[in-house]
Amino acid sequence: MENSEISQLEGRVDQLLKRFQQLQQENRSLKLKQDELIADRARLLEKNKLATEKIESIVSRLKSME
Repeated sequence: MENSEISQLEGRVDQLLKRFQQLQQENRSLKLKQDELIADRARLLEKNKLATEKIESIVSRLKSME
């Protein structure tokens, strides 16, 4: 192998390592965001459930007033 070929390969390996590190960081960030979104969804589902129960209770009370 010639010196220039080795240098080219070293350069390419360096590029691939940098890209790999970027993708690892992006993956970590996306996983954190996904966890946040899952938690938000759970909170919103619970909030929606409570709101539905309150509305059903109000409707029930209104019907009993008739």
